[in-house]
Amino acid sequence: MNVFTTDKVRNVVLLGHGGSGKTSLTEAIVYLAGMKSRMGTVEAGNTISDFDKEEIKRQFSVKTSLIPVEWEGYKVNLLDTPGYFDFIGETEEALAVADAAIIVVSGKAGIETGTKRAWDMCEKMKIPRMFFVTDMDVDNASYRQVVQDLQELYGKKIAPFHLPIRENGQFVGYVNVIQQKAKRWNDNGTVDKFDVPDYSQENLGICRDVLMEAVAETSEEFMDRYFEGDEFSEDEIRQALRVSVLDGSIVPVLMGSNILARGMFTLMADIIKYFPSPDRCKCAGINTTNNEVFEADYDFSKPKSAYIFKTIVDPYIGKYSLIKVNSGVLKPDDVLFNYHRDTDEKIGKLYVLIGNKAEEVKELHAGDIGALAKLSVSQTTDSLSTRKNPVTYIRTNISKPYVYLRYKAKNKGDEDKISQALSKMLMEDLTLRHVNDSENGQTLLYGISGQHLEVVKSILADRYKVDIETMRPRIAFRETIRKKADTEYKYKKQSGGHGQYGHVKMTFEPSGDMETPYVFEQTVVGGAVPKNYFPAVEKGIAEAVKCGPLAAYPVIGVKAVLYDGSYHTVDSSELAFKVAATQAFKKGFMDANPVLLEPIAALKVVVPDNFTGDVMGDLNKRRARVMGMNPIDNGYQEILADIPYLELYEYDTRLNSMTSGSGTFSYDFARYEQAPDEVANKEIAEREKRETEE
Repeated sequence: MNVFTTDKVRNVVLLGHGGSGKTSLTEAIVYLAGMKSRMGTVEAGNTISDFDKEEIKRQFSVKTSLIPVEWEGYKVNLLDTPGYFDFIGETEEALAVADAAIIVVSGKAGIETGTKRAWDMCEKMKIPRMFFVTDMDVDNASYRQVVQDLQELYGKKIAPFHLPIRENGQFVGYVNVIQQKAKRWNDNGTVDKFDVPDYSQENLGICRDVLMEAVAETSEEFMDRYFEGDEFSEDEIRQALRVSVLDGSIVPVLMGSNILARGMFTLMADIIKYFPSPDRCKCAGINTTNNEVFEADYDFSKPKSAYIFKTIVDPYIGKYSLIKVNSGVLKPDDVLFNYHRDTDEKIGKLYVLIGNKAEEVKELHAGDIGALAKLSVSQTTDSLSTRKNPVTYIRTNISKPYVYLRYKAKNKGDEDKISQALSKMLMEDLTLRHVNDSENGQTLLYGISGQHLEVVKSILADRYKVDIETMRPRIAFRETIRKKADTEYKYKKQSGGHGQYGHVKMTFEPSGDMETPYVFEQTVVGGAVPKNYFPAVEKGIAEAVKCGPLAAYPVIGVKAVLYDGSYHTVDSSELAFKVAATQAFKKGFMDANPVLLEPIAALKVVVPDNFTGDVMGDLNKRRARVMGMNPIDNGYQEILADIPYLELYEYDTRLNSMTSGSGTFSYDFARYEQAPDEVANKEIAEREKRETEE
């Protein structure tokens, strides 16, 4: 691939709901750019973007694909992202390096949850955007309805640049609102100009007025001319619109058909005309030698620096670190310094990835996106720079996973293979977490959703040839007591020679401190138990609280007091007193009204207003206590509730079903509370059954 200077680069992320047509739009653009001789389809599994086995099998994107397209002397780096929230981390990584966004909407399906989520992400990142309405070849596609719905949601800033022309139910052309001209596609792939149809005149007038208002608002001179009824030239309109698109005060709406490859020429032309090159964007890091701001601003003349926004680890194509060059010009065999890892990385060859194919390039200029192969220690969100000018950039904020499952290897002996495979997958997917929960004897996988974890399981089987079995996780219950008990235990053992003797009298009661397992005190008088055995008694208690007598869960909130006992001058030992204390604890604990405690989460659910009733009703069924409700932006409500961890199992699936995918949730540990009798009895019985089986 050719080398492109910063002003000739456009970095564009494709966003939208799953199935809206992002991948097929990319395919049409790639075909028209001459990169493929035939257009692939998602159904056939031969698109340039969805090359992963998992994507081909499921027929939707799971990973972000980078597709650099050479178009009329420019390089447009298209970042095709997954549309489903299950893979939100991939989208967040792509947004971190995009300078603009195309939000893809199906003219057939209309505005969906993913459409609104895409808009919100663009607002958060403050990047310019356009809408592209696909499926215009479908009979029941309604461009007008999509535009109206967008305007209801986002106001006058929504400005259709084109209007569709249909003849005999066929999508044959479009009206260019800026030029006020109609164009029809011909068999050569070009367009023929003709008069605007009468039935389009009214809509053209409405859309034109919106555009002219936007143009007028860009300067006082234009505003005066607008009120005087003066006409703006096409060049004046385009220049004013570029300013408005860049600052987000105008969001163009374009349309086309991916299957017929229509509408892509105008889309690509408008990407180049209206979207910013990187040198029009701001980018700053911190110089770690003096803690001063380093204004990189994608300036090719400044010291070299880059940001790793994504990692690909594939058994077939190897490991690639995808980077955006933030300053300078990268060349093969450059040595870059990773401040986070305090190490130098020799970058070797430079590549651009085109789907799953790596193509070598001679240089990567500031603002461009490329790939480095086999970096030794660098990971996603790390910064690369020179040792003389060490720079670090703000790491991308990736969504935290809250859904988790317990897993184990299906085949004995696969544990090491699974561990190695997961370590590679964790490099690629920052929303995936692996936790070894030794306390409950389980290993856990955390992800964004149940579907996300199902995909992880499938990748382990297909790519790494290891099978795991997932199941409901065990909950970290605790045990405590509700009243005071007085007990004693005498440990006496004689087996020839020295025996063992330890005798303790102790009380056990609630300590009131639910943060610590136990509090130990001694009030022994008269030397009934010598001081040198006090630590042994405490060791016995410390060991006993790790596995409670009720259901073998850790104990919290117990105060143990050693007040009396006896010893033998020859047979007493630290071991004997430790054993005596452990047994006294077990006996005294069961006499002190033991109870099982369950963990409670402070839950935050964010849903649109119209779903709050259903969500709150479901929370009540899950033994949750709703603590409050706060209205937030864009007609959403934040519901705050306390809920047992036991009831969070498969909550993501239920919330997704209730809210059509528009609800999200997060939680943090709050405290422990006494479990209801039916929950406690069931858990105690299950624990006994497990111990019997083991």
